[in-house]
Amino acid sequence: MNKHLLVSEFLTTPWALMPERLQAMTAVLTRWSLDEPPSDETLFQVNADRVLRDTRKQFTAANAGAGIAVLPLYGVVTQRGNMVDDISGPGSTSTQKFTSALRQVLDDDTVGQILIDIDSPGGSVYGVAELANEIVKARAQKPVVAVANSLAASAAYWIGCSAGEFYVTPGGEVGSIGVWQAHFDYSKALEEEGVKPTLISAGKFKVEGNPYVPLDPEAQAFMQSRVDDYYNAFIKAVAKGRGVSVADVRDGMGEGRVLGANAALAAKMVDGIATFDDVLAKMQKTAVSQKPPGASRLGQARAALALI
Repeated sequence: MNKHLLVSEFLTTPWALMPERLQAMTAVLTRWSLDEPPSDETLFQVNADRVLRDTRKQFTAANAGAGIAVLPLYGVVTQRGNMVDDISGPGSTSTQKFTSALRQVLDDDTVGQILIDIDSPGGSVYGVAELANEIVKARAQKPVVAVANSLAASAAYWIGCSAGEFYVTPGGEVGSIGVWQAHFDYSKALEEEGVKPTLISAGKFKVEGNPYVPLDPEAQAFMQSRVDDYYNAFIKAVAKGRGVSVADVRDGMGEGRVLGANAALAAKMVDGIATFDDVLAKMQKTAVSQKPPGASRLGQARAALALI
Protein backbone atom coordinates (compact mmCIF):
# COMPACT_ATOMS: atom_id res chain seq x y z
CA MET A 1 0.00 0.00 0.00
CA ASN A 2 1.26 3.50 -0.84
CA LYS A 3 2.53 5.15 2.34
CA HIS A 4 0.26 8.17 1.82
CA LEU A 5 -2.77 5.93 1.49
CA LEU A 6 -1.72 4.14 4.68
CA VAL A 7 -1.83 7.46 6.53
CA SER A 8 -5.17 8.28 4.91
CA GLU A 9 -6.63 4.99 6.10
CA PHE A 10 -5.25 5.63 9.58
CA LEU A 11 -6.83 9.09 9.86
CA THR A 12 -10.29 8.18 8.59
CA THR A 13 -11.04 6.58 11.97
CA PRO A 14 -12.84 9.03 14.29
CA TRP A 15 -10.36 10.17 16.95
CA ALA A 16 -10.83 11.65 20.39
CA LEU A 17 -7.17 12.63 20.48
CA MET A 18 -5.13 15.81 20.51
CA PRO A 19 -4.51 16.57 16.78
CA GLU A 20 -0.84 17.40 17.29
CA ARG A 21 -0.25 14.01 18.92
CA LEU A 22 -1.90 12.21 16.03
CA GLN A 23 0.25 14.19 13.60
CA ALA A 24 3.33 12.90 15.39
CA MET A 25 2.05 9.35 15.07
CA THR A 26 1.35 9.74 11.36
CA ALA A 27 4.85 11.13 10.84
CA VAL A 28 6.10 7.67 11.78
CA LEU A 29 3.67 6.01 9.40
CA THR A 30 4.77 8.18 6.50
CA ARG A 31 8.32 6.84 6.87
CA TRP A 32 7.07 3.36 6.15
CA SER A 33 7.04 2.02 2.59
CA LEU A 34 6.98 -1.31 0.82
CA ASP A 35 10.75 -1.05 0.36
CA GLU A 36 11.25 -0.37 4.08
CA PRO A 37 8.73 -2.46 5.98
CA PRO A 38 8.16 -1.63 9.64
CA SER A 39 10.41 -3.49 12.04
CA ASP A 40 9.24 -5.56 14.97
CA GLU A 41 9.97 -2.58 17.19
CA THR A 42 7.55 -0.29 15.30
CA LEU A 43 4.68 -2.63 14.57
CA PHE A 44 1.49 -2.43 16.58
CA GLN A 45 1.82 -4.98 19.37
CA VAL A 46 -0.61 -6.69 21.72
CA ASN A 47 0.55 -6.83 25.31
CA ALA A 48 -2.45 -8.26 27.10
CA ASP A 49 -1.00 -8.21 30.60
CA ARG A 50 0.61 -4.77 30.69
CA VAL A 51 -2.13 -2.85 32.48
CA LEU A 52 -2.61 -5.52 35.11
CA ARG A 53 1.14 -6.00 35.50
CA ASP A 54 1.58 -2.29 36.15
CA THR A 55 -1.24 -2.21 38.69
CA ARG A 56 0.05 -1.15 42.08
CA LYS A 57 -1.55 -1.83 45.45
CA GLN A 58 -1.08 0.46 48.40
CA PHE A 59 -2.09 -1.21 51.66
CA THR A 60 -2.81 1.40 54.25
CA ALA A 61 -4.33 -0.51 57.16
CA ALA A 62 -4.25 -3.98 58.61
CA ASN A 63 -7.83 -4.89 57.81
CA ALA A 64 -9.08 -6.60 54.67
CA GLY A 65 -10.41 -4.18 52.08
CA ALA A 66 -8.00 -1.39 53.05
CA GLY A 67 -5.88 -1.66 49.91
CA ILE A 68 -5.81 0.97 47.19
CA ALA A 69 -5.32 -0.40 43.67
CA VAL A 70 -3.63 2.06 41.31
CA LEU A 71 -4.55 1.41 37.68
CA PRO A 72 -2.34 3.17 35.10
CA LEU A 73 -3.89 4.67 31.98
CA TYR A 74 -0.88 5.87 30.02
CA GLY A 75 -0.33 6.85 26.38
CA VAL A 76 -2.69 6.63 23.42
CA VAL A 77 -6.01 4.92 24.15
CA THR A 78 -6.87 2.05 21.80
CA GLN A 79 -9.53 -0.62 22.01
CA ARG A 80 -7.29 -3.65 21.59
CA GLY A 81 -3.55 -4.10 21.93
CA ASN A 82 -0.91 -1.55 22.74
CA MET A 83 1.17 0.64 20.46
CA VAL A 84 4.88 0.82 20.98
CA ASP A 85 6.68 3.93 22.13
CA ASP A 86 8.04 4.82 18.67
CA ILE A 87 4.53 5.47 17.38
CA SER A 88 2.46 6.74 20.25
CA GLY A 89 4.86 8.38 22.67
CA PRO A 90 4.72 6.81 26.14
CA GLY A 91 3.13 3.54 24.97
CA SER A 92 -0.61 3.06 25.00
CA THR A 93 -3.47 1.52 26.93
CA SER A 94 -6.07 -0.92 25.64
CA THR A 95 -9.59 -0.20 26.91
CA GLN A 96 -10.29 -3.92 26.70
CA LYS A 97 -7.34 -4.84 28.91
CA PHE A 98 -7.98 -1.94 31.27
CA THR A 99 -11.53 -3.19 31.76
CA SER A 100 -10.18 -6.65 32.57
CA ALA A 101 -7.80 -5.20 35.16
CA LEU A 102 -10.60 -3.10 36.65
CA ARG A 103 -12.82 -6.15 37.06
CA GLN A 104 -10.02 -8.07 38.75
CA VAL A 105 -9.39 -5.42 41.39
CA LEU A 106 -13.14 -5.15 41.96
CA ASP A 107 -13.17 -8.87 42.78
CA ASP A 108 -10.12 -8.52 45.04
CA ASP A 109 -11.27 -8.47 48.68
CA THR A 110 -8.05 -6.79 49.77
CA VAL A 111 -8.84 -3.72 47.64
CA GLY A 112 -11.18 -1.13 49.06
CA GLN A 113 -10.55 1.79 46.70
CA ILE A 114 -9.34 2.31 43.12
CA LEU A 115 -7.17 5.14 41.83
CA ILE A 116 -6.85 5.67 38.06
CA ASP A 117 -3.52 7.31 37.25
CA ILE A 118 -3.94 9.07 33.89
CA ASP A 119 -1.28 10.43 31.55
CA SER A 120 -2.79 10.29 28.08
CA PRO A 121 -3.53 12.54 25.07
CA GLY A 122 -6.63 10.45 24.25
CA GLY A 123 -7.00 8.09 21.32
CA SER A 124 -9.53 6.19 19.26
CA VAL A 125 -13.19 6.60 20.17
CA TYR A 126 -13.71 2.84 19.95
CA GLY A 127 -14.20 1.21 23.34
CA VAL A 128 -14.07 4.47 25.31
CA ALA A 129 -17.79 4.79 26.09
CA GLU A 130 -17.87 1.15 27.15
CA LEU A 131 -14.92 1.60 29.53
CA ALA A 132 -16.45 4.78 30.98
CA ASN A 133 -19.65 2.85 31.68
CA GLU A 134 -17.64 0.09 33.37
CA ILE A 135 -16.07 2.66 35.68
CA VAL A 136 -19.45 4.17 36.55
CA LYS A 137 -20.76 0.71 37.44
CA ALA A 138 -17.61 0.00 39.47
CA ARG A 139 -18.36 3.00 41.67
CA ALA A 140 -21.39 1.15 43.02
CA GLN A 141 -18.97 -1.44 44.49
CA LYS A 142 -15.92 0.58 45.48
CA PRO A 143 -14.85 4.25 45.44
CA VAL A 144 -13.08 5.16 42.19
CA VAL A 145 -10.88 8.25 41.97
CA ALA A 146 -8.96 9.55 38.92
CA VAL A 147 -6.02 11.93 38.66
CA ALA A 148 -4.65 13.61 35.54
CA ASN A 149 -0.94 13.07 36.13
CA SER A 150 -0.14 15.11 34.13
CA LEU A 151 -2.45 14.93 31.07
CA ALA A 152 -6.00 13.73 30.56
CA ALA A 153 -7.06 14.90 27.12
CA SER A 154 -9.92 13.94 24.85
CA ALA A 155 -10.76 10.22 25.26
CA ALA A 156 -8.67 10.13 28.45
CA TYR A 157 -10.71 13.02 29.86
CA TRP A 158 -13.89 11.14 28.91
CA ILE A 159 -12.65 8.19 30.95
CA GLY A 160 -11.48 10.33 33.87
CA CYS A 161 -14.89 12.02 34.14
CA SER A 162 -16.48 8.66 34.85
CA ALA A 163 -14.69 8.39 38.21
CA GLY A 164 -16.38 9.52 41.41
CA GLU A 165 -13.69 12.17 41.97
CA PHE A 166 -11.34 13.68 39.39
CA TYR A 167 -8.17 15.66 40.14
CA VAL A 168 -5.40 17.27 38.10
CA THR A 169 -1.80 17.84 39.18
CA PRO A 170 -0.66 21.47 39.63
CA GLY A 171 1.30 21.39 36.38
CA GLY A 172 -1.17 19.15 34.58
CA GLU A 173 -3.75 19.71 31.84
CA VAL A 174 -7.17 18.35 30.98
CA GLY A 175 -9.75 18.83 28.25
CA SER A 176 -9.63 18.61 24.46
CA ILE A 177 -13.31 17.67 24.48
CA GLY A 178 -14.03 16.88 20.85
CA VAL A 179 -13.86 14.34 18.02
CA TRP A 180 -12.29 14.61 14.57
CA GLN A 181 -11.28 12.65 11.52
CA ALA A 182 -9.61 13.51 8.22
CA HIS A 183 -10.00 12.86 4.51
CA PHE A 184 -7.08 13.03 2.08
CA ASP A 185 -7.57 13.60 -1.64
CA TYR A 186 -4.64 12.04 -3.50
CA SER A 187 -6.25 12.15 -6.93
CA LYS A 188 -4.02 14.96 -8.27
CA ALA A 189 -0.83 13.42 -6.85
CA LEU A 190 -1.69 10.04 -8.37
CA GLU A 191 -2.49 11.69 -11.70
CA GLU A 192 0.93 13.34 -11.75
CA GLU A 193 2.47 9.92 -11.12
CA GLY A 194 0.51 8.46 -14.01
CA VAL A 195 -1.69 6.35 -11.76
CA LYS A 196 -5.45 6.14 -12.28
CA PRO A 197 -7.23 3.89 -9.75
CA THR A 198 -10.45 2.14 -10.68
CA LEU A 199 -12.60 0.94 -7.79
CA ILE A 200 -14.83 -2.10 -8.30
CA SER A 201 -17.49 -2.16 -5.63
CA ALA A 202 -20.98 -3.24 -4.66
CA GLY A 203 -23.18 -1.17 -2.39
CA LYS A 204 -24.15 2.41 -3.10
CA PHE A 205 -21.84 3.97 -0.51
CA LYS A 206 -19.21 1.23 -0.20
CA VAL A 207 -16.34 3.37 -1.52
CA GLU A 208 -17.70 6.68 -0.28
CA GLY A 209 -14.98 8.96 1.03
CA ASN A 210 -12.14 7.04 -0.62
CA PRO A 211 -8.86 8.96 -1.03
CA TYR A 212 -8.66 8.54 -4.83
CA VAL A 213 -11.23 11.26 -5.56
CA PRO A 214 -12.18 14.64 -4.06
CA LEU A 215 -14.61 14.43 -1.15
CA ASP A 216 -18.12 15.15 -2.39
CA PRO A 217 -20.66 17.06 -0.23
CA GLU A 218 -22.78 13.99 0.49
CA ALA A 219 -19.79 11.97 1.74
CA GLN A 220 -18.56 14.91 3.82
CA ALA A 221 -21.99 15.32 5.41
CA PHE A 222 -22.00 11.65 6.38
CA MET A 223 -18.51 11.86 7.86
CA GLN A 224 -19.60 14.94 9.80
CA SER A 225 -22.63 13.06 11.13
CA ARG A 226 -20.37 10.30 12.48
CA VAL A 227 -18.15 12.84 14.22
CA ASP A 228 -21.23 14.61 15.62
CA ASP A 229 -22.63 11.35 17.01
CA TYR A 230 -19.43 10.56 18.89
CA TYR A 231 -19.11 14.16 20.05
CA ASN A 232 -22.65 14.19 21.42
CA ALA A 233 -21.98 10.97 23.33
CA PHE A 234 -18.75 12.51 24.64
CA ILE A 235 -20.30 15.72 25.96
CA LYS A 236 -23.27 13.86 27.48
CA ALA A 237 -20.86 11.62 29.38
CA VAL A 238 -18.87 14.64 30.58
CA ALA A 239 -22.04 16.46 31.63
CA LYS A 240 -23.20 13.44 33.62
CA GLY A 241 -19.80 12.87 35.19
CA ARG A 242 -19.25 16.51 36.14
CA GLY A 243 -22.84 17.15 37.18
CA VAL A 244 -23.42 20.01 34.74
CA SER A 245 -25.62 20.59 31.71
CA VAL A 246 -24.74 19.52 28.18
CA ALA A 247 -24.75 23.20 27.21
CA ASP A 248 -22.15 23.93 29.91
CA VAL A 249 -19.87 21.34 28.35
CA ARG A 250 -20.49 22.31 24.73
CA ASP A 251 -20.21 26.07 25.24
CA GLY A 252 -17.55 25.99 27.98
CA MET A 253 -14.88 23.67 29.34
CA GLY A 254 -12.39 24.84 26.74
CA GLU A 255 -14.60 24.09 23.70
CA GLY A 256 -12.03 21.60 22.46
CA ARG A 257 -8.99 23.25 24.02
CA VAL A 258 -6.74 21.75 26.68
CA LEU A 259 -6.81 23.78 29.91
CA GLY A 260 -4.26 24.11 32.67
CA ALA A 261 -5.06 23.12 36.24
CA ASN A 262 -6.40 26.46 37.50
CA ALA A 263 -8.53 27.13 34.42
CA ALA A 264 -9.87 23.58 34.49
CA LEU A 265 -10.88 23.90 38.13
CA ALA A 266 -12.59 27.24 37.45
CA ALA A 267 -14.51 25.59 34.60
CA LYS A 268 -15.57 22.73 36.93
CA MET A 269 -13.73 20.20 34.79
CA VAL A 270 -12.06 18.68 37.88
CA ASP A 271 -12.80 18.45 41.59
CA GLY A 272 -9.46 19.76 42.73
CA ILE A 273 -5.76 20.35 42.08
CA ALA A 274 -3.48 17.83 43.77
CA THR A 275 -0.39 15.76 43.13
CA PHE A 276 -0.64 12.02 42.74
CA ASP A 277 0.82 11.60 46.25
CA ASP A 278 -1.71 14.07 47.68
CA VAL A 279 -4.62 12.14 46.15
CA LEU A 280 -3.22 8.84 47.38
CA ALA A 281 -2.72 10.23 50.90
CA LYS A 282 -6.31 11.45 50.95
CA MET A 283 -7.52 7.98 49.98
CA GLN A 284 -5.26 6.39 52.60
CA LYS A 285 -6.85 8.53 55.32
CA THR A 286 -10.25 7.35 54.13
CA ALA A 287 -9.08 3.72 54.34
CA VAL A 288 -7.75 4.18 57.88
CA SER A 289 -10.94 5.91 59.03
CA GLN A 290 -12.96 2.94 57.78
CA LYS A 291 -10.94 0.50 59.89
CA PRO A 292 -13.24 -1.57 62.14
CA PRO A 293 -13.06 -0.04 65.68
CA GLY A 294 -13.13 -3.38 67.49
CA ALA A 295 -10.32 -5.06 65.59
CA SER A 296 -7.82 -6.75 67.90
CA ARG A 297 -4.07 -6.48 67.44
CA LEU A 298 -3.93 -10.20 66.67
CA GLY A 299 -6.67 -9.84 64.10
CA GLN A 300 -4.89 -6.87 62.56
CA ALA A 301 -1.63 -8.83 62.36
CA ARG A 302 -3.35 -11.75 60.68
CA ALA A 303 -4.99 -9.42 58.15
CA ALA A 304 -1.66 -7.76 57.46
CA LEU A 305 -0.05 -11.13 56.75
CA ALA A 306 -2.89 -11.96 54.36
CA LEU A 307 -2.11 -8.84 52.35
CA ILE A 308 1.57 -9.67 51.90
